[in-house]
Amino acid sequence: MMRRCHEVDYEIRGESMQLVEVELDPGETVIAEAGAMTYMEEGIQFEARMGDGSEPESGFFGALMGAGKRMLTGESLFMTHFTNQGYGKRRVSFSAPYPGTILPLDMAELGGELILQKDSFLAAALGTQITMTFNKRLGTGFFGGEGFIMQKLKGDGMAFVHAGGTLIRKELRGETLRVDTGCLVGFTPGIDYDIQRAGSLKSMVFGGEGLFLATLSGHGTVWLQSLPFSRMADRIIAHAPSAGGSSRGEGSVLGGIGRMLDGD
Repeated sequence: MMRRCHEVDYEIRGESMQLVEVELDPGETVIAEAGAMTYMEEGIQFEARMGDGSEPESGFFGALMGAGKRMLTGESLFMTHFTNQGYGKRRVSFSAPYPGTILPLDMAELGGELILQKDSFLAAALGTQITMTFNKRLGTGFFGGEGFIMQKLKGDGMAFVHAGGTLIRKELRGETLRVDTGCLVGFTPGIDYDIQRAGSLKSMVFGGEGLFLATLSGHGTVWLQSLPFSRMADRIIAHAPSAGGSSRGEGSVLGGIGRMLDGD
């Protein structure tokens, strides 16, 4: 069976601050989010284009509509296309802007479709279609936060997804899993996704786990992340002295004296 997507090779490098090296044969292309590229070898040419390039026959207005849908998920209007214009194999690498794990996924093995959190996508072989998808339940829309508008990937090539912190894979066979909405990375189409209230009113106010949890059930695969970027950013901002937070560690009292002296 002929593949629609380019067949790219890859290598994951690193442990906690990973990057993925994608190897391109002459004429092969990989698409990525703007700003994800780390380095590229001679012979790789890149171009910012409107849309993912999965439907070149759709024309300008088709690309504009597809890019407009991406903007609703908070992503850039443009995606960067990296093509090997040389004569031999060449490599280009991508990494996420915060610590975590890169998950390589063969879309053909997943049935050609995957639902992702809007900021999980990193890169994919040309031919992968990246669109948005809504959850039909109103509860998800109002209370899901990250979970209301999600990305849908369709294709039969390699896709690379980023998870903050440690990556956890769960196989559901009719079971139900409840997770923090920010900890959800993605899931296969056989999973039903909803948002439900997190326990009693007391637990919601004092439990520290958020007001609502994502409920996933059905048959399929779910990927979770231990450290969502939103959680890490909230903690950093809360402890930043410039934002009114408290200064901890880094010499404690001596550090505070040092900053007082610097201000003189």
